[in-house]
Amino acid sequence: MRSNFGTVRVVRGVSSAVMAWRATGLALGLIFAVTAQAAAPEVPGADQIVTRTLPNGMKLVVWPDKDIPNVAMYTWYRVGSRNERPGITGISHFFEHMMFNGTKTRPPGEFDRVMEASGGRNNAYTSSDVTVYQNWFPSSVTGLIFDLESDRMRNLDFDAGKVESERGVVYSERRSSVDDDNFGTLREQMQATAFVAHPYQIPVIGWPSDIEGWKVADLQDYYRQYYAPNNAVIFIVGDVDPEAVFKLADQYLAGIPAQPAPPAVTTKEPPQLGERRLRIERDAQTPLLAMAWHTAAESAREARVMEVLLAILGDGDSSRLYQRLVEKEQAAVDVGTQFDAGFDPGLAWVYAVVPPGAT
Repeated sequence: MRSNFGTVRVVRGVSSAVMAWRATGLALGLIFAVTAQAAAPEVPGADQIVTRTLPNGMKLVVWPDKDIPNVAMYTWYRVGSRNERPGITGISHFFEHMMFNGTKTRPPGEFDRVMEASGGRNNAYTSSDVTVYQNWFPSSVTGLIFDLESDRMRNLDFDAGKVESERGVVYSERRSSVDDDNFGTLREQMQATAFVAHPYQIPVIGWPSDIEGWKVADLQDYYRQYYAPNNAVIFIVGDVDPEAVFKLADQYLAGIPAQPAPPAVTTKEPPQLGERRLRIERDAQTPLLAMAWHTAAESAREARVMEVLLAILGDGDSSRLYQRLVEKEQAAVDVGTQFDAGFDPGLAWVYAVVPPGAT
């Protein structure tokens, strides 16, 4: 999922479209916030952050925090649906599934079994910009987690049977989160309408015909290009010593060969010359209304201003829109906002769930 709409790997159950939307925005926004704050001397503990880049191009960021004997380790790959093309849309999200389904040295499901047996847990999500793998575990097993992550970065298996099995899982996810979900359908169609040139028009889950059509060779090429160490950043926060972490990185990660840099996304969305209006007609107990405006990339100062503005307008029951449209006028049963920020300029959203029979 990008900070717009993406997909979250849910350990148990399936998250709703609206919750997945909000969770992804918070997650991507958090990492931008943490990295920005890391440079600010007034942030407590920021002076302890240590970074290092391995010879193969992999970057590590370590923030020691000894409050509890636990560690959070996030591996960020700079790949999402913005890196895809017609014919392989959704392939970035597919890798989120495949990375838990075995390597040449470990059978499918072993990653989760070893992690849980060691007292840890994990999750992952895909966005338009990045794919992120999250691990939380006791500090005593840090070396083991490095072993697990390096194994799937180096030795991912592409068994044809497993590929077909996960293809079915992904297609089922698309049906539940888009095809059979009114909000999912609306947001996908609006995204494709808002962007006519930039690849942010591509849904993270992928278009149906592409999900059906990936070949094993497509997966192998994509893995080699985008799951290279020089296309990844690892953040480690918790009860660790930076030098010990870097020794583990040298042991488990430094030997993975770098690959040629992936092609840059250079397409810029042309200016929009007028309002675009989209109407979708299907059975629904509560109609949905959404509006979006083109806005800045996450790195721009405008993004911070937009986040505050949208929070005031539609974040929670005390927001301006909720108090007026839901509490006072009862014109909606729910309202919300979302700042769809990423590497490139995205969208600022406002949505409302309209009561049955209302205009």
